[in-house]
Amino acid sequence: MPITMSSASVPVFVKQLSAMLAWLDKAEAHAKAKKFETSVYLGLRLAPDMLPLVSQIRIASDAAKACVARLAGQEPPKFEDNESTVDELRQRIRKTLEYVQSVPAADIDGSEDRDITIPLRNRDPLHFKGDFYLRHWALPNFLFHCSMTYALLRHNGVDLGKSDFLAVP
Repeated sequence: MPITMSSASVPVFVKQLSAMLAWLDKAEAHAKAKKFETSVYLGLRLAPDMLPLVSQIRIASDAAKACVARLAGQEPPKFEDNESTVDELRQRIRKTLEYVQSVPAADIDGSEDRDITIPLRNRDPLHFKGDFYLRHWALPNFLFHCSMTYALLRHNGVDLGKSDFLAVP
């Protein structure tokens, strides 16, 4: 089977977001075993100037849904960014999964040369072609924030290993 824009994007997002759900399950079990509230996880940081875990998950979610939408020529769905519990983060991940799986592959495939514009807060927007955007912006950005989520949980005692990150069955 040849690699297509949909096969190079959606399965990656689905696998990693599904893995994140499993990490949150392990985090909840860890908190229960150690007798602390799961809300403690939401503010975790590796450095004072780093965004907390809740933001890492929000940004990973945004990266996945925005990539699929942009490649399909759609406007990305907007989520409120108001999650304040682990359960609400799970709901956000599930909504993201539902969205990325709902976009037909035919809408994504053939987007290699589609013009993609990324608005930035304090800078001029970035402009890419679809293929470059997927391989050099969207996937690395998504995986960075997934990695940070994993690292924050692992650093704080959640029993996670490489096979959890890779979602090895």
